[in-house]
Amino acid sequence: MKHIIILGDGMADWPVESLGGKTLLQAAHTPYMDKLACMGRNGRLVTVAPGFHPGSEVANMSVLGYNLPKVYEGRGPLEAASIGIDLKPDELALRCNIICIADEKIKNHSAGHITTEEADVLVKFLQENLGSERIHFHTGVQYRHLLVIKGGNKHLECTPPHDVPGQPFRPLLVKPTATDSLQQPEEERLTPQETADLINDLILKSQELLKSHPINLKRISEGKDPANSIWPWGGGYRPQMELLSEKFPQVKQGDVISAVDLINGIGYYAGLRRLTVEGATGLYDTNYENKVKAALEALKTDDFVYLHIEASDEAGHEGNIPLKIKTIENLDSRAVGPIYEAVKDWKEPVAIAVLPDHPTPCVHRTHTAEPVPFLMWHPGIEPDGVQTFDEVAACEGCYGVMKEDEFINEFLKD
Repeated sequence: MKHIIILGDGMADWPVESLGGKTLLQAAHTPYMDKLACMGRNGRLVTVAPGFHPGSEVANMSVLGYNLPKVYEGRGPLEAASIGIDLKPDELALRCNIICIADEKIKNHSAGHITTEEADVLVKFLQENLGSERIHFHTGVQYRHLLVIKGGNKHLECTPPHDVPGQPFRPLLVKPTATDSLQQPEEERLTPQETADLINDLILKSQELLKSHPINLKRISEGKDPANSIWPWGGGYRPQMELLSEKFPQVKQGDVISAVDLINGIGYYAGLRRLTVEGATGLYDTNYENKVKAALEALKTDDFVYLHIEASDEAGHEGNIPLKIKTIENLDSRAVGPIYEAVKDWKEPVAIAVLPDHPTPCVHRTHTAEPVPFLMWHPGIEPDGVQTFDEVAACEGCYGVMKEDEFINEFLKD
């Protein structure tokens, strides 16, 4: 049996008063997800282990069954792997957003969804002016880039910028962790305080450099948000992750399809082949059809596909309820439906799982840690009686609440 996980990033939500107390999944028209839930089995999955921030990297690693306390190192190392940077043991990698600051507050975490082409010019400009033997800026995708610090220390308190829209940025600057034992210098590394001071200096210097850059002057003239500050966070060292094929020998070759660097980085360390898709954006205008085509082609020869679609998460961060409902419906009609229709009669059966990685409630505009609904279906599975796919219906599923590697073990057992 072949297997595909279709993951709608941030798709889960909270009940919304304007929707009559329904969640967005309940309000959306999702005939294919409902059909698979009805024909298959359902449950909820805890994707955020105790003590961890509900980030996409945490949640997606949990979906794949990784033991977070053992392997988690933050977003930075995952995104480094995604863009082809082989971290050395003494290097600290941090996600480096390019953000918009207005009136001393974080206006948004994406500089108004700056394009990769614009951001590449700014990242190279920052490297030219702030880079050194110790400091290296690397271009990623859109607003998501990378800062690598040779000898940097990971014991830092960094605030994800998408968690704090509208808040003053200065109180949110990087701090060393409060635990005294972590304040001791590590061999060949800066102390946590020295690393925090270095990063904060880079943030403030980036603001001076970027405010008058031609890219930003042009964006302002066009009524767009300027990309006027960096914001590093999610730092860590190179992780030690077991290949998915080592844990599941039936996964001889697997693939990851995503427009998001950190997901591709997880795939890299999991031993999955990255499939690049033309038109994949990480937003609501992503090319669903090309992603589906790539997934189906991969399933013809390979054993496992992890299809990640980011759109609902971005709509949740924007607090845009109609847009998020549309992204959920797009996932259903343009991804789940075509994949099911294509594989349902294949000679070699295909198992399908659908789930979010975490909720991104529109009223909250950031990630939360509640268990997420999931469905599993394959030809011949015995249904559990659940009729729709949503946060409430999943509570009646036969799988109950799963955690740690229970979901992936169940999904890949056949």
